[in-house]
Amino acid sequence: MGWWSEWWVWGAAALVLAIAEIILPGYIFLGFAIGALFLAGMMSLGLTGLSMPVSLVVFAGLSLAAFLALRRVFGLRQGDVKVWDRDINDTK
Repeated sequence: MGWWSEWWVWGAAALVLAIAEIILPGYIFLGFAIGALFLAGMMSLGLTGLSMPVSLVVFAGLSLAAFLALRRVFGLRQGDVKVWDRDINDTK
C-alpha cells in the first residue's frame, strides 16, 4: 500500500482544501474538502483498502455528491439579480 491508503493523508488534504475554500470562496473547494473528509473517515474505519486509481474515483464520486448537495443548499437564489429595463438617460 502507498501513501494514498493512509486516512491522515486524506484528512490533511481535506484541511488544505477547506483552507483554500476560506481564501477563495465559491463552494468549489468545499465540495472537494468534504469528499476528502468522507474518504478519510471511511479509511479510518477500515472500510476501504483501495488502490490509488480506485481511491481517486471514490474521492471524485464523494466530491461530486458533496458539490451537488452544496449546490442544492446554497444554490442560485431567484430574484437576486436586478434587471434594468430603462437607461438613466432615457427621459419620458
